[in-house]
Amino acid sequence: MIVPLTAKGPHIDWAALSPLTALLGGALVVLIVGLLPGRGVRERGVPALTIVALGTTLGMTIWQWHDRTSIISGALRVDDLALALGLIFLAAALAAVVLSLGAAAPEQAGHGEYHALLLTAVAGMLALVEAQNLVALFLGLELLSISLYVLCASELRREGSLESGLKYLVIGSVGSATLLYGLALIYGATGSTDFGGIAAALNGSVVSDPLLLTGVALVAAGLAFKASAAPFHQWTPDVYEGAPTPITAFMAVATKAAAFGIFLRLFDIALIDASLDWAPLLAAISAITIIVGNVGALGQSSLKRMLAWSGVGQAGYMLAGVVVATTLGVQATVYYLAVYTFMNVAAFAVVVARERETGLGDDMAALSGIGASRPWLAWPMTIAMLSLAGIPATAGFVGKFYLIDATVDGGYTWLGVLIVIGSMISLGYYLRVLAAMWMPSRSAQAQPPDARPAMAGGSPEADARRDVPATAVAVVFGAASLFFGIIPSPLFSLAEDAGRALGLL
Repeated sequence: MIVPLTAKGPHIDWAALSPLTALLGGALVVLIVGLLPGRGVRERGVPALTIVALGTTLGMTIWQWHDRTSIISGALRVDDLALALGLIFLAAALAAVVLSLGAAAPEQAGHGEYHALLLTAVAGMLALVEAQNLVALFLGLELLSISLYVLCASELRREGSLESGLKYLVIGSVGSATLLYGLALIYGATGSTDFGGIAAALNGSVVSDPLLLTGVALVAAGLAFKASAAPFHQWTPDVYEGAPTPITAFMAVATKAAAFGIFLRLFDIALIDASLDWAPLLAAISAITIIVGNVGALGQSSLKRMLAWSGVGQAGYMLAGVVVATTLGVQATVYYLAVYTFMNVAAFAVVVARERETGLGDDMAALSGIGASRPWLAWPMTIAMLSLAGIPATAGFVGKFYLIDATVDGGYTWLGVLIVIGSMISLGYYLRVLAAMWMPSRSAQAQPPDARPAMAGGSPEADARRDVPATAVAVVFGAASLFFGIIPSPLFSLAEDAGRALGLL
């Protein structure tokens, strides 16, 4: 008697997988709807569907809170760390969608394609921070990277955007190849692709194994590319300046959050037993990044380049939370990533608004005198700059204090002192922005930016209408930067849940 064999498929936890499913399903729907005829469908229907997809993902994320589950044969881990970072990705993507209303990039690249790539990038970020397997890690990284390569070049009729996409593709490919070589060496040294298996194979040191040491160094370099940490930051100012500003705003916060999410999961789980070997290396990178980023921003007249260099310095602050390899360090990093989202998106939203109102692009002169003429833009930018500088009563101050506390508690007091020094240096360029808005020069007063031709063409009334979404984003995110500086407890709770997910001491 022949007994028929029945194949049994793997168990799929659809509940835990639901945020990723919502994003990828939403991307497919948005792409198809974008092919339908009708200008209204493309310009209003596609962004609306994208917001629905992001809102659905938000609901799924809240539904899965506190449910720590490993899925897809243990390749992904759905826990509070991944879900907290997922909230950051969703907030940044929602802001990018709103800032893209009326922008040139969706029109030139195709509304369906533009928004589908944005959702796919968020899905890649979520897969990356959920990864607990080297293969899943690289797949998530490539999914987000390829989407962003295209989005950076989505203004097809502007040379700067195409150049930005090409630069990001070339340099990002080098970073991805470096990371892949490092992952291969770690697998060769430990015989496992799972983070748990790698941790079990370590003998408490990577220095004694040249193969493993080289692998860890290459992985650190590859992730430093994505996090814009020095000396792997060279692509950041050029790409940020050339990319469409809504995409720059999204990349500045979401890509950084994804990079630090996998930094935390890989180094504080798979390589935690060898922290005494890799922590000094990351501490040195953190110190170099703080100095290079803040000094590099001092001479910038382009707001996007200034914010890019500022982001390099901010990456150095956040890397300090990874260095200490403690629960407090994880919590401080997640908290700072959240507040960095609020203050950075607020700043970029003001840049978007002024690009559309003036013919000055992202030049510092575009902000001249807006304290009197455009207070709804001046105040959010003021709060964002003060928060990025770490001035008390702002969310940035609380975040820096949290990071300094983590570094001191983890035995890296000198790194905490360097965070303070970096914050002092940053006043040199953040205060320039405030001076331009509230104390414009006489020449700027004689020829106010609003009197110059509008960048997008058309009437001033049409430009004002296009400016409304950007102003709304600036006000909301600027208010959040102030609110969480005064009442930080909700973000503290979120960061504490994320920190406990890794099970560190």
